[in-house]
Amino acid sequence: MSAGAQAYFEQASALLARIEEIDREPIRQAASLMAEAIASGHWVRMFGSGHSVIPCMDIFPRYGSFVGFHPVMDSRLMWTQVAGSGGAPELIWIERQEGYIRNFLKAYTFSPQDVMLIYSHGGLNAAPVEVALYARSIGMKVVAVTSGENYRKAKATHSSGKKLGDLADVLIDNCVPLEDALVTVEGQAEKVAAGSTLAVVTISMALVAEVAQRLAERGIHMPTFVSPNQNPDPAHNEAVFAAWTERLRRSSAV
Repeated sequence: MSAGAQAYFEQASALLARIEEIDREPIRQAASLMAEAIASGHWVRMFGSGHSVIPCMDIFPRYGSFVGFHPVMDSRLMWTQVAGSGGAPELIWIERQEGYIRNFLKAYTFSPQDVMLIYSHGGLNAAPVEVALYARSIGMKVVAVTSGENYRKAKATHSSGKKLGDLADVLIDNCVPLEDALVTVEGQAEKVAAGSTLAVVTISMALVAEVAQRLAERGIHMPTFVSPNQNPDPAHNEAVFAAWTERLRRSSAV
């Protein structure tokens, strides 16, 4: 194996070990809030912008996940190409604009009994901060997955003076350094090979597993999306999507 790939595997292994050590209790706390929300007919809402939409998409709909998770995503806050319409520079500009999220959230009906799960490595941009501010304003619990190092060291850029971590009932540290990239390449000043996506997807799947366990202990087994490699009957996953849609219809009608 080449030196660069080996360096990443070593850094990735160390990162996962830190997450397991540091985040056990925050993950348990977050899962307790989420299980209570789902058990009572409410939702775990999930938000991220930029590359932080990836864990939202990976939780549901995703093989091995279940009804109760609701990704709240805006196509204008994710890039579909490098530049131009749907480009990364344009997205970065939008997610820093104060007031945009307030208009975006008008399309949704939330409950104080929902949990808002927010992903942001930096935790400073207007988009994640304003989602957290809105969630707290209506009584929702907020779980933040962010860089603990960035939270401790960076200064707030939002006019509220708040960072995402300031607004969290539970803060889960993704254990990734400020620059996100993990590998030093000889002769190059910048590090390469990001770690935050690996970290947040690992944290997300741990949350899914822990929430499922807590629900099962209460005798609750939510409709679960399965791989067709396991269950060739298409009616199973059709029923999962139908259950998700009906749950959303009922909660939006309240």
